Amino acid sequence: MKSGFYTIIAAQFFSSLADNALLVAAIALLRELHEPAWMTPVLKQSFVVSYVILAPLVGAFADSMAKGRVMLVTNAVKIIGCGAMLVDVHPLLAYAIVGFGAAAYSPAKYGILTELLPPEQLVIANGWMEGATVASIIFGVLLGGALITPRISATLLGLDFPFIDFPIDTPPDAAIAVIVVAYFIATVFNWFIPDTGVDHRVPSTNPVFLIREFSHCVGLLWRDRLGQISLATTTLFWGAGATLQFIVIDWGARALGLNLAQASMLQGVVAVGVAVGCVLAARLVSLRGSVGVLPIGAAMGVVVMLMVFVHNIGVAMALMIAIGACAGFFVVPMNALLQHRGHVLMGAGHSIAVQNFNENIGILVMVGLYALMVRAGISISTAIVLFGLSVTAVMLLVMLRHRSNQREYDSMHLIGMEKPEHGR
Repeated sequence: MKSGFYTIIAAQFFSSLADNALLVAAIALLRELHEPAWMTPVLKQSFVVSYVILAPLVGAFADSMAKGRVMLVTNAVKIIGCGAMLVDVHPLLAYAIVGFGAAAYSPAKYGILTELLPPEQLVIANGWMEGATVASIIFGVLLGGALITPRISATLLGLDFPFIDFPIDTPPDAAIAVIVVAYFIATVFNWFIPDTGVDHRVPSTNPVFLIREFSHCVGLLWRDRLGQISLATTTLFWGAGATLQFIVIDWGARALGLNLAQASMLQGVVAVGVAVGCVLAARLVSLRGSVGVLPIGAAMGVVVMLMVFVHNIGVAMALMIAIGACAGFFVVPMNALLQHRGHVLMGAGHSIAVQNFNENIGILVMVGLYALMVRAGISISTAIVLFGLSVTAVMLLVMLRHRSNQREYDSMHLIGMEKPEHGR
């Protein structure tokens, strides 16, 4: 791997670390404000809505300048949103600002991989990227959970800086102040990301043109016989993963008697499993063999449903690792395939924007449905079963669609290096 690749990985790690720690701190802030329980999953929706609304624009923005500079600017937006929570901006609005920065950050962090590396290294690179992201989730939720514990928050609130009066008066405020530092560390790494030398001119900055072009790119990727499979599966994965974050917190409280800090750390156990799955996928699965992992996605839904039978913390941790391993082994090849097809069809920034658009619609829908379940008073066990059945059913439909595609086209030809005719 080129040396600049590891700078990208470090920047992603610290930025994502802060994102995940901030989610825990924001949940704690909502609870301190005595907001209703259904507002907790809505917090995630406020974060991802920018991914959907800005999708036609952020791809062109990511392709308009050096992607390291894009990551630098958008990370600064995240810092602004994080700081907004310290000055009494409502958590939903402040976290939406962070999501605004993240929406523009994502096409750059993934798109730069296709600019910097050859196609045969994309699965390995995605293994590194997903591994770094998963590590950041592990340490992010652990950091967020630790920062809101009474002992650490009391220590942080006891710090006194002469002549400076920070607006930090509560445990969530103290946690958010530390998280700002993580964003600044990411900024330092963003500064040193190299320019790949790719031409960054875009044909137009007219919003109407960009929306029409984006719509064309969405259709192009969904019509592509392998693009549609990878896009459908990654959309399901990220929607399911976001929902599982809140399911684990609620399930940990009701089935295992865990508080927010402890349940947040249980999320980190899921991420450990994802890391294992990512490593195995990077070592065992090639780009040409990526569609072979589809059954793992269906199996993940079945494994999730086993949660309803678990009431022991040790068994729960083993189950969380198993769920995470299925997810990691499944998503890395699918991401690599999707990035390759998108890069061939439309360019890195645009393809990642299309991916983000679809994946975050999945998050909005699935998290929104879970929020409605919470508001309706549906039990956590029923929600888990419905969630697992939905994941398995959708994956089985995707597998049937892929088999239908295979009857029409040779799948090995579809992942060739040349741009296919007529969007195939």
